[in-house]
Amino acid sequence: MIVRLIAVSILAWMLGFAWFAIFLPQPLDGRPTDAIVVLTGGAGRIDRGLVLLQEGAAKRMLISGVDRSVRPVELAAEYKVPEKLFTCCITLGREAIDTRSNAIETARWLERRDYRTVRLITTDWHMRRSALELRQALPGRVTIVYDAVPSRPSLTMLAREYNKYLLRRAAALIGI
Repeated sequence: MIVRLIAVSILAWMLGFAWFAIFLPQPLDGRPTDAIVVLTGGAGRIDRGLVLLQEGAAKRMLISGVDRSVRPVELAAEYKVPEKLFTCCITLGREAIDTRSNAIETARWLERRDYRTVRLITTDWHMRRSALELRQALPGRVTIVYDAVPSRPSLTMLAREYNKYLLRRAAALIGI
């Protein structure tokens, strides 16, 4: 009986992992939202947000998880965008240190501005857990649009992220 339970658990994990790895979220079109939120930590994320902001996909953008020592002028120079874009339209969120605190920082920022739709930008392998955390932190009236930045994660990275995702799902189910 215990051997069957272990075997079924392993099989369920393997099937879930296959789904997680094969069907990674994809980039989205440029449909407009009230705001864009970019979670720092992966290549191409900030670039994607800046392009969409400049194309008019949203009026404001939050970059969550920015180091306290980084200044807007440095980011403007690094990403080759006008400094005035950071002055008018971009907030650098400096409170977040992990995915969960990204969600809390984002929820506070969105609520202060009473936004109804937000485009979440993060790497494809990170999207599901980020979206889960953000959904838990936001009120139900806010619609989240997922815009994943494609990457080429290793199997090890995918397995680690899948396990984190499962743990956060379990924690959410029991109210943690």
